[in-house]
Amino acid sequence: MSGFARDPKYYGDRLVYEPLDSKWSRYHAQHCGCGENWLEAHALPAGFTMIPRGRTGYYGLVGPRLTEGVDEEALTANALWEAVTGKPGTQTWYESVRVTCRSPEAEAARKAANDEHYGRIREESAKRKAAAQTDPLSPAQLRYLASLAEKAGQKRFDAEYAAAVQGTDIEPRRPRERSMTAVKRLTKAAATKLITALAAV
Repeated sequence: MSGFARDPKYYGDRLVYEPLDSKWSRYHAQHCGCGENWLEAHALPAGFTMIPRGRTGYYGLVGPRLTEGVDEEALTANALWEAVTGKPGTQTWYESVRVTCRSPEAEAARKAANDEHYGRIREESAKRKAAAQTDPLSPAQLRYLASLAEKAGQKRFDAEYAAAVQGTDIEPRRPRERSMTAVKRLTKAAATKLITALAAV
């Protein structure tokens, strides 16, 4: 989200305003509507300067009445609003400054927190995948497969079923066995694989 920030790694000792491009594009479209890019057509000509945040694609803006010549205890984006929309800013609340510490200790703590967060996500994903290999197919999968099997025809169903259970402990379809009887042996993972194959055009 947009906001004021200090980040010594990217901006040195400067206070910047980091705009969310989608938000400011929306403001510009609603209140100006000239069809041009809000940054190039309005913000930069108004005296604001863009400072890239490394190679991330994000950036900060600096300029008069936004980050220069302002009271940091009373920050608003009114100056940028006026430049982009052509209308006086009406922001009456003050914004705080987000300060990012880039010391080795802070970076290590951030990395550890990220590793823990994404580690939990990977672990939960692995558990779900493992469960899908053994959990029986759901009632919704069974109903959908009944519909797909009827549309696909016996020959295609047999081929896709064989491919879906290949390499698993699921017994292949027996001769003269009804399609839905064979389907009921599938796990969630195998059912998903069979559904994907049968639903493909």
